Amino acid sequence: MTAPAALLTVFALVAVATVLGLVWKTRNGRLRAVDGAVRLAAGDLGAARLGPRATLVQFSTAFCAQCPATGRVLAGVAAEQAGVDHLDIDLTARPELARRFDVLQTPTTLLVDGAGRVRGRISGAARPAAVRDALDLILTE
Repeated sequence: MTAPAALLTVFALVAVATVLGLVWKTRNGRLRAVDGAVRLAAGDLGAARLGPRATLVQFSTAFCAQCPATGRVLAGVAAEQAGVDHLDIDLTARPELARRFDVLQTPTTLLVDGAGRVRGRISGAARPAAVRDALDLILTE
């Protein structure tokens, strides 16, 4: 391979990696609306109950660096609203849930309404404002 061809190849790879990184960054931590077709019960998660108005279901692993901070954010937001619970599910102990809910990274958070319908999903570290906005939509319906 000639020097100009090698240089062009390197520049192309850097450009592709930059674009992919920017796409990942814009999607990470943002709420994605879900149609509510997926329902779950407390038993599906190994929990005693879901919140009567909503539940913030966080999927974590033991080696996740962002999971503890996300857990604090979600617990804080849940404590601000009556009837909203926060569940932290360790996928290390329950890997079948990662397959069932298509969890590709941790933390991943599902926003579940009082009827058990999954209404939103956040992949990556949850932003407090995004969680509050999503909960407001769920709780006002």
